Amino acid sequence: MNSSFFQLLVRWAILALGVVLATKLVPGIECRDGSTLVAVVLLLSFFNAILKPLLVLFTLPFIVLTLGFGVLVINALLFLFVGRLVDGFHVAGFWPAVWGALVVSLTNLFVNAFVKSSTRPAVPPAKKKPDDVIDI
Repeated sequence: MNSSFFQLLVRWAILALGVVLATKLVPGIECRDGSTLVAVVLLLSFFNAILKPLLVLFTLPFIVLTLGFGVLVINALLFLFVGRLVDGFHVAGFWPAVWGALVVSLTNLFVNAFVKSSTRPAVPPAKKKPDDVIDI
């Protein structure tokens, strides 16, 4: 059951876990209920798929100059924007958004690494080429 829809559901579940952890760990981030969490996850997924690549493209010199910390600023701005759009999800300001984005990013990093390492198929050994063939 390795369909793309199942992979999308897993990504949404990981993102939801990150948002829940951010609401528990970061003062200034609040989520009212489960339906609000679903709306936040869907909107964050949409923004990460559509807006984030455009923002990264336009701010690439800033991202390079800050050695990648600009991506965290973009994530925080998207997090803050979702907090303004979704009723019931409150982000108090820029710094709680930065910490919330960091919690969500780290949750995605660790859970994706764990999920991929536990579901990675065994790689078959590479076939050896005959010695009489010259590769150009």
